[in-house]
Amino acid sequence: MAHKPPRRTRERILATSLALFNAAGAPNVTTADIADEMNISPGNLYYHFRNKDEIIGELYDALAAALDPLLDVPSGARSVEDLWLLLHLLFERMGEYRFFYRDLDEITSRSRRLALAFGALTRRTEGAVEVLTAGLVASGSMHATPAERRALARNVALVATYWMSFQRIGRVPTHDAAGGPPLDPGQAAWQILAMVAPFLVGSDRALVDRLGADYL
Repeated sequence: MAHKPPRRTRERILATSLALFNAAGAPNVTTADIADEMNISPGNLYYHFRNKDEIIGELYDALAAALDPLLDVPSGARSVEDLWLLLHLLFERMGEYRFFYRDLDEITSRSRRLALAFGALTRRTEGAVEVLTAGLVASGSMHATPAERRALARNVALVATYWMSFQRIGRVPTHDAAGGPPLDPGQAAWQILAMVAPFLVGSDRALVDRLGADYL
């Protein structure tokens, strides 16, 4: 059986940093912590990354690459199931890089590049939701004006961006290693669908009601 080649030090630094950031929060992790966890010298780490911000920047690029194909929504999508799937997959990917969303204000305040990138990502999320809701209107599954759809898309992007922070301070009995609640992509997706539901009719509205029975 073929063996995978060992990961390069740079890849290991990124993987270790992601795990530590997710567990403790990026502000609470230093480059020394990362080097200690990997059992390498700080000099070895600095050979690959000059500072923690460079590591965070490269992890953001990985997050953006993971989200990019999900936000490229085809105009033919016309079912609430398409929206449900999009939201579920989005939250799965966001959960893999959850430290960004838990520490978003701190991270973006330190980097203009990341602040601009997150702004663009939020607008892309709004655009993807508008495409999906336009399809729902065209199929007769949704009754909403263009202005209502724009407002709904913005609210979806807002809730999606800050859901993990809200969940962490909410009344959730179980916690992950970060001291915050584990992300349930289905629960998060349902919270968004609950905002969309009042605009739906027919079988799509009935589907949302059935999905809600699992989370209410």
